[in-house]
Amino acid sequence: MVEFDDVFFKLNEIKEKISNLKSAVNFDENLIVLKKLEEKVSAPGFWSDKEYSDAVLSDLKSVKRKIEGFKELNKNFRDILDFAELCNDENDCSFLDEIKSNVSKLCDRLEDFTVETLLSGPHDKNNAILTLHAGSGGTEAQDWNEMLYRMYCRWAEQNDKKVKLLDFLDGDEAGMKSVSILVEGENTYGLLKGEAGVHRLVRISPFDAGGRRHTSFAAVEVIPEIDDKISVEISPDDIKMDVFRASGAGGQHVNKTSSAVRLTHIPTGIVVSCQNERSQVQNREQAMKMLKSKLLEIKEREQLEKIEDIKGIQKEITWGSQIRSYVFMPYTLVKDHRTGVEIGNVEGVMNGDINKFINAYLKMSAN
Repeated sequence: MVEFDDVFFKLNEIKEKISNLKSAVNFDENLIVLKKLEEKVSAPGFWSDKEYSDAVLSDLKSVKRKIEGFKELNKNFRDILDFAELCNDENDCSFLDEIKSNVSKLCDRLEDFTVETLLSGPHDKNNAILTLHAGSGGTEAQDWNEMLYRMYCRWAEQNDKKVKLLDFLDGDEAGMKSVSILVEGENTYGLLKGEAGVHRLVRISPFDAGGRRHTSFAAVEVIPEIDDKISVEISPDDIKMDVFRASGAGGQHVNKTSSAVRLTHIPTGIVVSCQNERSQVQNREQAMKMLKSKLLEIKEREQLEKIEDIKGIQKEITWGSQIRSYVFMPYTLVKDHRTGVEIGNVEGVMNGDINKFINAYLKMSAN
């Protein structure tokens, strides 16, 4: 039937992409690797060496994810193709819209999975620590900062990631001055690393009685959570520790405690803090992990030989440095200034639908 021509044309394109993807994920080779890893797990004494068993289980999880992900994509493709062929043979157009919708969803999932094959950096598979800072603009910027925090939490929820709140500082009247979260899940840092930078908001302010348009800024830092096996040497003399009572309203964020910890790396001026754990010791351990992760990320990004070479450089969070703009008025548009990707559905983006931006950035970076 003519009505199904576009469907079959699209399915043929998908078939070719899936075939290419099979090679990209080394599907046949990974089946062999999976079998060998499962044999290691079943071997006597496997659990006696925790460091060894953890490494094997991590590899096993990664290989399984690739294999199962590809199998699921291929099965979905076959199911849609078989059903479309059946409807076409029966001259039944009643399911045409449903089939087109399923093809569209399959294309999105195929795009996401294909992009994951580009994640080959040394820390791409790690969890990610996101820290959001409100920029110039007072209450406006602090409210915008909290909106971004919600956006990343929604993204995590939709992409099977877990979010752990590490630290936050409430805004003066609304929103958040700053917030740090740990986003857990495979390839999280690789996916989110392109979100680092200044994010700009243009809207009619809900805090302005005159209903005027305001521009606000917030900065997003993204660093990988480093593996415990990676050694980062920091002199104890270079660290200043302050203990304080957790601030903010609590409730939806975190309960008040008297054991919050702030660490300052004196040579660079880098500050990290944690107030979400139950004890001062736990908060210090988490803050120390954040500090090591941040110093290591800067060292590798700036191609420095040692931690001591890092210089503390503060960039202003303001106009001209944004990587992405979110426009709510007079029209609705979200535009990434690096890739040129634009999305008109601002509400969808703020609800966590940012994979198009993530995928475009990863593709651009791979070229």
